[in-house]
Formats: sequence, structure tokens, C-alpha cells
Amino acid sequence: MSSVLVLNGPNLNLLGTRQPEIYGSTTLTEVESMCREAARELEFDLVFEQSNHEGVLIDQLHEAQGRQDGAVINAGGLTHTSVALADAVRSVDFPVVELHLSNIHARESYRSHSYIAAAAVGQICGFGPLGYPLAIRALVGIIQRSV
Repeated sequence: MSSVLVLNGPNLNLLGTRQPEIYGSTTLTEVESMCREAARELEFDLVFEQSNHEGVLIDQLHEAQGRQDGAVINAGGLTHTSVALADAVRSVDFPVVELHLSNIHARESYRSHSYIAAAAVGQICGFGPLGYPLAIRALVGIIQRSV
């Protein structure tokens, strides 16, 4: 069975309590359930990870090679700062969709720049937790077209 990785970066473990006026009240556990349901409907396996550490996220992308067919990444604040994470996205041989809960282009100016965007096949932002199943569906569509 095909498999996708959903990778979550720094502070996303605090979803539901961290700035709910921006990120909403849905917890990461609830987001994971939404992702699992979308993957199940699409008949894909799902690996769901979160780390507050840049190197761990890079390692998880590298380790997904040969195991997953694609990835969705919400890199949190590392989106705007991490050339290394963008390089990791470029280094894997599967498609990666960039995801953000908030509309990063409508927030502080520094948030509108993403190092990952140029390495990803696409970006979904501004739809809150609903963006996760949207990103999974988009990714699976890309994977299935390439087979």
C-alpha cells in the first residue's frame, strides 16, 4: 500500500492552546485523526510526525526515502528561516506539499517568504486544520498521476 508522511515542525505540538485566534482550537491529535481519515479514504498509509528540532525533521524526510511516496510538511517557523530544511525537501525523490494553517501571505512580512516553497510541488495555506486533508488529497493526486 502506498504511504505518505505528514511532518509537523516547531510549536505545532501546542495546537489548540497556542494563539487560537490565529491557529484555531483544533489540537494536533485532532489534526492527526483528520489526516488518518483522509488517507484511509484514499487507501494510503499515513506516517504522522512532529518535532521541535530542525535536524530531526531533516532526518525524518531523509528516512522517508523508499518508505513513503510523498510528504506534506508544515514546517512552522522554520519555513521562513531554514535553508537546510528546504535543501532536505529538494534532496528527496518524492513530491512534497508545503502546508500552513494560517495565510502566511496575509501576516507579518517576514512570514510571506518561504524557503520551502521553491522546493515543494505546491503550497496550501490559510484553511486552518482543513488544509491538512486538502494537502493529502493534492499529494495523492500528484502521486497517482506520476505512476
